[in-house]
Amino acid sequence: MTAATGAAFREYAASKLEQNLARIVDCLGRLNDEQIWQRAGDASNAPGNLALHLSGNVRQWILRGVDGQADVRDRDAEFAARGGVGRNELLEELRTTVAEAAAVIRSAQLDQPMNVQNYPITVLEGIFHVVEHFSYHTGQIVFLTKALFDVDLAYYKALDSSEKPPYEQIP
Repeated sequence: MTAATGAAFREYAASKLEQNLARIVDCLGRLNDEQIWQRAGDASNAPGNLALHLSGNVRQWILRGVDGQADVRDRDAEFAARGGVGRNELLEELRTTVAEAAAVIRSAQLDQPMNVQNYPITVLEGIFHVVEHFSYHTGQIVFLTKALFDVDLAYYKALDSSEKPPYEQIP
């Protein structure tokens, strides 16, 4: 991999996390506290659980796996929560986590080995996993928000425009 390709990957990965964070912020901003913790059933997760889960996942894989910070994740608690954490606290944790992770990603050594959850992988593979995983759960939060309000969230309204809003720009 060339240096330019590695730099482009790192910037794109960090930007995708930031873009998806903007969508989660928008969605949770539309939901009240009851809706943030509403589940379709016992086998489903609420948007609040997904926000906790994303913070935990990014912290474990990027901040611990890539940057060497302490592993403070309690994965079971992310899914067991049934409330008790308000919108502002969820968003503050997610914003802080994504900001820290984006900074780590932008300077990461992609070919370095890492091991998270007993997966021996490279940093590039770990970053790819996190971005894919974050996008997947962002889609779930977007879907739940659209279903609750029966509204087009208009994230792709600038698709054919040359002047895209900052959160929709691709580096």
